[in-house]
Amino acid sequence: MNEKLKNWQLTIGLEVHIQLSTKTKMFCGCPAKYGATPNSLICPICLALPGALPSVNKEAINMAIKLGHAFNFNINKATSFSRKNYYYPDLPKGYQITQFEDPICVNGYIEVGEEENKKRINITRAHLEEDSGKLIHHSDNYSFVDLNRAGSPLIEIVSEPELHSAEDAKLYLEKLKQTVKYIGISDCDMEKGNLRVDLNVSINKSTDSKLGTRREVKNLNSFKTVQKAINYELKAQSELLEDGQKVEQCTLTWDDKNNKTKILRKKEDAHDYRYFPEPDLPPLKLLQENIDKIKDSLPELPDKRLSRFIKIFKVKRNDLQIITADKNLADYFEKLVKVTKHPQHSANWILMEVLRYLKEHNLSIKDFPISCNVIGEVIKLHVDKNITYLNAQKILSILISGDKRSPENIMKEENLIIVNDDSFVINIIETIFNENDLEFNRLKNGELQLIGFFMGKIMKEVKGKSDPQTIKKLIDNHLRK
Repeated sequence: MNEKLKNWQLTIGLEVHIQLSTKTKMFCGCPAKYGATPNSLICPICLALPGALPSVNKEAINMAIKLGHAFNFNINKATSFSRKNYYYPDLPKGYQITQFEDPICVNGYIEVGEEENKKRINITRAHLEEDSGKLIHHSDNYSFVDLNRAGSPLIEIVSEPELHSAEDAKLYLEKLKQTVKYIGISDCDMEKGNLRVDLNVSINKSTDSKLGTRREVKNLNSFKTVQKAINYELKAQSELLEDGQKVEQCTLTWDDKNNKTKILRKKEDAHDYRYFPEPDLPPLKLLQENIDKIKDSLPELPDKRLSRFIKIFKVKRNDLQIITADKNLADYFEKLVKVTKHPQHSANWILMEVLRYLKEHNLSIKDFPISCNVIGEVIKLHVDKNITYLNAQKILSILISGDKRSPENIMKEENLIIVNDDSFVINIIETIFNENDLEFNRLKNGELQLIGFFMGKIMKEVKGKSDPQTIKKLIDNHLRK
């Protein structure tokens, strides 16, 4: 770290915008979906045409309540909407309907880090609002406007300025995203813009009684970019102050090409938006009965699931952390263990075979073509020493290709079963040694690196009908003769 940076304390606040997975938009009946023909999902309400009146999406309200429970918020039973006034080409109304005075969720928190080093990050508020449209910039100095996204439901989650490193910010965002996906209110797909981050960064001396002037970086679309922007702003702001200059409050964007922030506009505060109550929407009164019902429907959250898995399964903690990072993967693992009765073997297969396949084909676990029952049979055949790991992989490949036979039938019909007769392997070993007499003599004279040479040749001839441990043991026995 640059010595000068040690003189400054970094403070970070995050504003995360998450698009909710509702069927329709926030204030009208237009479908809220991605990838449709531009400007095909719009109506007079989206466009704020004269006489068009908004109405609140109940599904979005319930999703906000669910988020409130998941992040330990107080849920306001009396909440309302306001108009945030500003002009931008993709904002057809000339204002955004949002929550200002009394947001639906207040005073929550997230816990990040390991059990012994857990940090609590407080969250000021989470409020509902509508999204803007999308500008598509053309190289010939003009832009297209697609308003399909305009009016889509967002929830904005605003942290307290309690983060002090890029790593802490990443942990916070990862836990936030993981939990939101667990409770099923958004897929958080950053490529589609379903999770976007605004970043507030300031620095001050540790002896200062108040925070430094903040600079806001808008619309960051990856956690890696968030970390880059934080580190860049720490360096840029410290250099300004070290040179005797002032940090000016401003709004920035991230320049991915040059790995730096760029100023969009200078000082901006809440009063610049001229907030006032939304005249077309009455205040909402939420029923405690509904709030409690939604709380009871909440799924098991990531931390509790990890703790339960650690308690009941004898599986490495790191393995379980990867598995429980995704709710659907954790569901798959739990079903698989019921079939195999071997938690660690099940975890190994998921981490080494299933995730590798999903990554190669850019799929989620929901798209994995093999059911828990079927892959469970493959694992049991291997654990019971009917097949080697190599042949278990072959059976899995055959099943993935669409073969409808059972794993046991594939094992028998493809002649993949382990041969429990040492003479089968010994004959192959002796043949290979005789065919490679020079290398064999070098091996006997102490060049042990040649073990790998012979293992490769013998494994090829054995065709997965004996495991490496048995082959290695028989080679050692042969060398002692």
